Amino acid sequence: MKKITKLKNLAITCGGTGGHFLPGLTIARHFVGRYNKVLMILGGKNVESQGDTAEGFSLNVLKLKAMPAPKLILPFFRFIYGTIRGTIASIKVMRKFRPDALLAMGSFASMPPVLAAKILGIPIFLHDGNARVGKANRFFSSWARLMGTAFPPINGEKIKCPHEYIGMPVRPELDYQPMEKDKAIEKINALFNLDFKPDLPTLLIFGGSQGAQIFNETFPQMMLNCGRTDFQVLHLTGEGKFDSVKATYEAAKFPVLCLPTTSGMHWFYQAADAVVCRSGGSTSTELCIFGKFAFLIPYPFAAEKHQDDNARFMVSTGAAEILDNSECSIEKTNELLNRWLADPAAYVARGKQAVDYAKPDAADDMLWLIDSLI
Repeated sequence: MKKITKLKNLAITCGGTGGHFLPGLTIARHFVGRYNKVLMILGGKNVESQGDTAEGFSLNVLKLKAMPAPKLILPFFRFIYGTIRGTIASIKVMRKFRPDALLAMGSFASMPPVLAAKILGIPIFLHDGNARVGKANRFFSSWARLMGTAFPPINGEKIKCPHEYIGMPVRPELDYQPMEKDKAIEKINALFNLDFKPDLPTLLIFGGSQGAQIFNETFPQMMLNCGRTDFQVLHLTGEGKFDSVKATYEAAKFPVLCLPTTSGMHWFYQAADAVVCRSGGSTSTELCIFGKFAFLIPYPFAAEKHQDDNARFMVSTGAAEILDNSECSIEKTNELLNRWLADPAAYVARGKQAVDYAKPDAADDMLWLIDSLI
């Protein structure tokens, strides 16, 4: 672990959505206790739901509207008004907190704290969680000393400050110590009173906190009608879809564990021989850390289609294939299942190739880079 010597008080700003907030929270947790104090300034949507997660450090919430489309005049002026108010509020809170640096995790919801840091002469640092660096971080990079990136950036020429590929901070609850598949299956069996077999090919399916039709309808229906029972399934449905998906699986002739979510994601990854999921920055990072092959279905409405870029990075490691969201029919997914079941060991071997791209120390590395440059 690299030693931090100068950085005592750190401010972190991020949008309220999980893709920005959770990596920022991870860095905050790494810093608090070992060094000194953290101030988190949140903006954008969903910020109210994050308050009880920020134990151990100061939390300041700015209810800033998202950046509107250029032609929407009234929302644009509301955004400007909110930015001015948020900047004034950020100046006040940062003058009181006196951070040695500000780390912005992306999103235009970070605009007020970044402007405040610029006005106050506080060093600005950035982290971007996708293979395509987002518009906000590209804009902020003119003022930043350094940007850490979760992946090698495909648009690095648009970054106006030095940048370094350090990886995505991984939440501390995710225990990525090596575990054999049979031990992970044993743990899941004990927790949920199941009889999963370690020698059966195991497919892990999840589609984000809200779930999605492809993961929660197309795949279950395909597996129920594929005529095969020589596999087992771990399926995380998202909070709103659990009851309907569980009811669908009542007719399954293969072993299946269906849950809305789990706090033991590390066991699920290590029990799986392959994964079906989206290609967000955190998910792609976790696939690398656990060395798992994935059939990736990028979220089609992600900003600038950044999930497509993350998925292409995963394909470049040899540990993934991409399925277009619009082409995931029952016939297409059935072909995928049969291809996987024809040689599951080959997919396990391909997944292990991703470990070479894992960066489990990203949070510590980001803190060390900030410390070395202030």
